[in-house]
Parts: sequence; structure tokens; C-alpha cells
Amino acid sequence: MLQFTKNSIGFLVFILVLFSCANDKVKNNFITENVIVIVVDGARYSETWGDPTHQYVPNMADSMASFGVINTNFYSKGDTWTVTGHTAITTGNFQTINNTGLEIPKNASFFQCYLKEKGFSSTSAWIVASKDKLEVLSDCTDSKWKGKYTPSKNCGVNGIGTGYRNDSLTFIEIMNVFDNFHPNLMLINFREPDFSGHQGNWPNYLKGITDTDEYVYQIWNYIQTNPFYKDKTTLFVTNDHGRHLDSVADGFVSHGDNCEGCKHLNLYAFGPDFKKGIEVDQNRNLTDISATIAYLLNFNMPKSKGKVMLELLK
Repeated sequence: MLQFTKNSIGFLVFILVLFSCANDKVKNNFITENVIVIVVDGARYSETWGDPTHQYVPNMADSMASFGVINTNFYSKGDTWTVTGHTAITTGNFQTINNTGLEIPKNASFFQCYLKEKGFSSTSAWIVASKDKLEVLSDCTDSKWKGKYTPSKNCGVNGIGTGYRNDSLTFIEIMNVFDNFHPNLMLINFREPDFSGHQGNWPNYLKGITDTDEYVYQIWNYIQTNPFYKDKTTLFVTNDHGRHLDSVADGFVSHGDNCEGCKHLNLYAFGPDFKKGIEVDQNRNLTDISATIAYLLNFNMPKSKGKVMLELLK
């Protein structure tokens, strides 16, 4: 029988710890230092990447797609409303939540988990949104997290309860935050095309998609030229929900059920650790964004239900 001395056992433990640390270092040895998530509110997949002509997303199709990954099988698995979709992205959980901004999420967001683990100030993480109600994403009801490690926010006209603002004004605020604070982690919401969709204005709905495609393109260019972000920033572009199929209820005007139009979303992923110029067809959902961010930036989100989208990685 093998005999182990106290010293030999200690040595084995030491070797195992070294091996474990080495594995962690390799696993998390990513170039990404910053992550930006852009949510194009309420665009239907059939008018974005699902349209084979890509006529309403020319920048994504002609300039951006060859440098990143498009997932054609990306979905919402929860309620198809704005606050629900954004909560799934930021907390990694699908939660039925009030859609008017009267309720904060139950679970800590990737902002809170990141700021706590890294020890950074609130200005290292930002929510900049056209919709004021999305300010609720900055906190949660979990007693261990409530009121702690909250990100900076710039939502709506002047915070929650003040109403939506035009995306052109939000874009100005986004660029101001980039230039003045250089956040490492940021969530951006553009209210279009959802705003015009609810008004039943089809031309403006389509224009909203094209306009946000231009805003996204400008941000994509910025992070590739600004010294703070260049070659070390990951970008996700997605939707919080889609819209009814034309054959369902009032069609593009509304959303909120489980039809394909409401559930099927767009996902574009770009960054120094991601593949380039490919499409993937692996079924993924909004909660997987949080898990992938935590994996890239090496922090823990213990309550996230999301899975790391390994198929995006080089």
C-alpha cells in the first residue's frame, strides 16, 4: 500500500492548486477589457437579419458582419416586453416584471457583480437609455445587493418618470459618456423602432431600424479608433423583443406574446476574442449575454441562468 507523509500530501495539494490556477488563467486569458451591449428596441427579425436583402440594416450587413458573428437562432425565452427583455440581458434571468418602471429586478445585474468583484467606481459601468423606465436595471431587490455596486445611469429625459427622449439625443449622451468616463461596461437602449411601431407608422418603423443601424455603426467605428477601446472591446447588438407576425393580432404595431415575431431576435457579436465573418445557428437566448460577458471579463454571476456562448469564441 502506498504511504503518504504529511509533507508529500502537502506537496500534492500545492501542485493541484497550481494546476487549477494555471487552468483558470488559460480559460480567462481574453483580450476583452470592455463590453458594450446595444439594444435596438422592438425590431422584428423579419426586418433585420431575417430579411435576405438586409435593406434596413445596411451597415450591419455591408460593413460590420464580416468582422463579427451573427446568430440566426437567437430568442427571448420569457415575456416579450421591454423591461423583461432588458432584465434578462442584465441579470441572466427571465422574470415577469412590471413594464412601466415601477419594479426593479429580483437579481443582481452584471453591472453590480462586475463593480463589486473588480472594486471599480460606479462610473466604470453605465446605463444610457432613451427609455426612462430602464433606470430600474441599475438595482435589484435582493437584500445582499440592493442599493450596492450600482452603475451610473442616464435614462430618458432626466431619469425615471420623466419620459422617453429621442434617440438622436441619446446618441449624444452616449458619446459624452464615452469621452468623459470611458466605461468598461455599458448598456445602451435606443427606443426605435419600438416607438414608431406602437404608433402604427410603418414607414417610421422601418426608418427607426435604419437610423439605429447608423447609430450602431458609428459606435462600432468609435470603439475601433478610440485608444481606450481599440482592439480590447466586445460589442453585442440585440433586441429586447420583436413584434407580432403580420398574421397575429394587430401585426407589427404590438408585441407581448409567444409568436415567432415576438420571440425571434437578432444578435451581432464583435470583439477581439470572437470569430469573424460567420453565421452560427446554435439556439441561444437573452440570458446567455450576461454569462458570456462574465466569462470574458472574469467575474461571477452566481444567479445567472445563462450559458456562455462558446461558439462565438475563436
